[in-house]
Amino acid sequence: MPRLATSRSRPSWWALCGLLAAAGSAQASPFYAPPPPEEDAKSFSGDAELGYTRLSGNTDNQTLIGKSRLTWLTGRWTHTLRGEARNVARNGETSGERYLLSGRERYDLEGPHYLFGFARWEKDRFSGFDLQFTTIGGYGRDLVDTERQRLSLEAGPGVRHDRIQEEENETLAVAYGAMAYEYEISDTSALTQELSVEGTDDNTTSRSLSSLTARLNSHLALKLSHEIKHNSQPPEAAMARTDHTTSASVLYDW
Repeated sequence: MPRLATSRSRPSWWALCGLLAAAGSAQASPFYAPPPPEEDAKSFSGDAELGYTRLSGNTDNQTLIGKSRLTWLTGRWTHTLRGEARNVARNGETSGERYLLSGRERYDLEGPHYLFGFARWEKDRFSGFDLQFTTIGGYGRDLVDTERQRLSLEAGPGVRHDRIQEEENETLAVAYGAMAYEYEISDTSALTQELSVEGTDDNTTSRSLSSLTARLNSHLALKLSHEIKHNSQPPEAAMARTDHTTSASVLYDW
């Protein structure tokens, strides 16, 4: 869900998926286009995620990921705050370090339509940016909302401020589009896929998050995820255009 865990020697993703699916139980948590709250949804809820991955052999890679989210409802409004921290070490040296804070608003209109807006602060030590601050607003639609499947699309304009290492700062107009899909494999497991694209005159940033979640009880779940972030034209100081992160984590919600 970044160069962080840049896992160039990747573990057997599908084998891990199979093992986790067998464990059963899930919670989906789309970030780009969250679904409307259920009729019996709590007015205030949250979740915290902690993941650790270590690969040893020809290289020694360690990844530590922490995420947290708070959500509360007021009428047709859904308010969400999210935080994330990641650290990746390769052969004893830090190769990835990323921090993210974001706030998001969703206002449900009649039917499957909604309006949204979000602000995101992101600092990625090895991206070539000192930091990036993005604000976006627009329109979304829940195209599919059945007992087993949900599909949402959204799009809108925005602005991004880039503080670039050893270069002049930039403020750019952004065109944004995103998709979130959730499929409930069973009453206790679910598969989700989230995609987003942010285009500017200088570059295009694409993000993908695939996850499989298995619920252990009413509050605990196991989560396996693979995240890709791609910048078509990063600053010269960036170490790579594409970051991959594969992680296994424990999810606690309340």
